[in-house]
Amino acid sequence: MTIDAMLHSLVRRRALPPSTQLRRLFFFTTSTSVSSSGATASPDPHFLVEYLVDTCGFSADDASKVSKSRPRVQSTEKLDAVLGFFRSRGLDGANLRKLIIWKPGLLGWDVETNLVPKFNFLRDMGFSESDAVNVVVLHPTVLSLNLQNKLLPRLKVWESLFGSREILLKNLLVSRRFLSNNIENVLRPNLNFLRDECGIPEGRISLILKSHPNFIVQKPDSLRALVDRAEGIGITRGSGVFLCILDVLNEVSREKFEAQFKLMNSFGWSNSDFITAIKKHPRFLCLSTELLQRKMEFLVNDVGISPSNIAYRPVPLFMPFHRVIAEKDGIFGQ
Repeated sequence: MTIDAMLHSLVRRRALPPSTQLRRLFFFTTSTSVSSSGATASPDPHFLVEYLVDTCGFSADDASKVSKSRPRVQSTEKLDAVLGFFRSRGLDGANLRKLIIWKPGLLGWDVETNLVPKFNFLRDMGFSESDAVNVVVLHPTVLSLNLQNKLLPRLKVWESLFGSREILLKNLLVSRRFLSNNIENVLRPNLNFLRDECGIPEGRISLILKSHPNFIVQKPDSLRALVDRAEGIGITRGSGVFLCILDVLNEVSREKFEAQFKLMNSFGWSNSDFITAIKKHPRFLCLSTELLQRKMEFLVNDVGISPSNIAYRPVPLFMPFHRVIAEKDGIFGQ
């Protein structure tokens, strides 16, 4: 069979660019001839780069970085099998490239041994195929953890903290970091610190975790620093809203906090007013400074509410303008 005939046959069997097939054919022909003469085959250093560029849409720079982690790739057999498996499950394009960059080694994994069991496990947990792909994209560590010794015990801990399998599944689809963190070195020390040193009941901790699991998996030193921030603005550990305020401060940088304080001070809020509002409804700190300013201008100038009244009833800061007008008397008792 001529080279042209072989290339035509390969292109018909695989939906890959002819240039890729030609490079593969040249590579394998050369490798085979060298091996058959008794010499050791030397991998083409550009082979994996070209493969990733042509088959996955990698940039040359990103493909080169991946190639440096997989310097001895000499065959497309496993590469084709791994990529074919992911694409058969609906994982392709930018998400597939991110996964390969995160773990170049998976290009050499055995599909039946390393990948199929993980996707079957996610399906048995209750995920649809598309949701299983989303879980892998958000938590690629699922693929690298040993199923029985690491992944399953970790999921059982989180299911216990969330209180149900349903809440665990929901958070696996929307939260990114919590599953990848170490249970013994991060999660348990943080839980013990909040319970034993901050006096926060486990039930209250569980309520926060159900909606914001990433809060509890920050570094223990960072969590202690967050507690210092809260106490520095006058929120005591014994306060019923202490944990909620910690959760908010975890999302709000010091710079943004200072900007919010200066803005509210310009409307006449005292330090006491600011702390009162935080205790009443701390999530107003999560609003952008621009939106918070528009809300305050509306409430003070258009609706006629005094700034100090807003500090004691900050809920309208989250309400649409028309609802504030309609419910003004009920909210502020005027």
